[in-house]
Amino acid sequence: MGLSWQQGPLGGGAVGRFLTPEPLPERLLYAERLRRRMRVRFGGEWIADSEDVILLHEPGRYPVAYFPRGDVRADVLSGGDRTTQHRDLGTTAWYTVGGFGREAQRAAWEHIDLPAYAGELAGRVAFAWRAMDAFYEEDERILGHAADAYHRIDIRSTSRHLVVRAGDRVIAETSRPVVLYESGFAPRWYVPREDIVDGELTAVDGQTFCPYKGLADYYDIGTAKRAAWSYREAYDEVGRVSDLVSFEADKVEVTLDGVRLLPEPGQQVKPHGIDRGLDTDELISID
Repeated sequence: MGLSWQQGPLGGGAVGRFLTPEPLPERLLYAERLRRRMRVRFGGEWIADSEDVILLHEPGRYPVAYFPRGDVRADVLSGGDRTTQHRDLGTTAWYTVGGFGREAQRAAWEHIDLPAYAGELAGRVAFAWRAMDAFYEEDERILGHAADAYHRIDIRSTSRHLVVRAGDRVIAETSRPVVLYESGFAPRWYVPREDIVDGELTAVDGQTFCPYKGLADYYDIGTAKRAAWSYREAYDEVGRVSDLVSFEADKVEVTLDGVRLLPEPGQQVKPHGIDRGLDTDELISID
């Protein structure tokens, strides 16, 4: 989630609204200087390195990083004769990224006929996330998509009484849940494993990946498929939920202080954007 993805303020299903007397345009794009050094690696070499990246937030898409051409190696881009039309930004030229024994077609693009209101993107190139080896901020690899400065996670401990049931069975009961607040999502409640009844969680194959939390494992509860999940080794920034378990309120009954939690519309994670997917194979280390 973030500014324009999922249910963010500029997304298609925002959970809030702008308090204005006139309706806003159906689509709002937002460009902002990242103010972080960002680098791109391809074929084992650095092909872009900039402290002047512009991040474009476009409704329904992950943030996209645009690099000044002067900060991109001149010998890695070829082509540009293949063009498409962006509904807001005009003609888009597509480039092949090549060199160092590799070639990726349509792996970079540039808006070459920008309207006057989008001049910040002039002379800038973006790279398809999954076509590159990796993206970095300073010396740390960034996974999934460019980091969204408007995506926030807060974690709080509480003594509220949380119970999870599957039919007549109590699956978990705790007075020490941890609640994770994430931009644009309903709160997610996490339970210590010690407060879950032994044998009720059946681990299943298949993991998903969150750029902000890490790898999630899933569990069946009886006939309820993938009704619970856990970040067994969550990233340091959200380490308080490591190895805790959260439950899907539309698959099992979750009550908080006696009140049943109901799933909220639009809360399901959408792992794939137009030009990339949040797949676990991206976690393979790049030297």
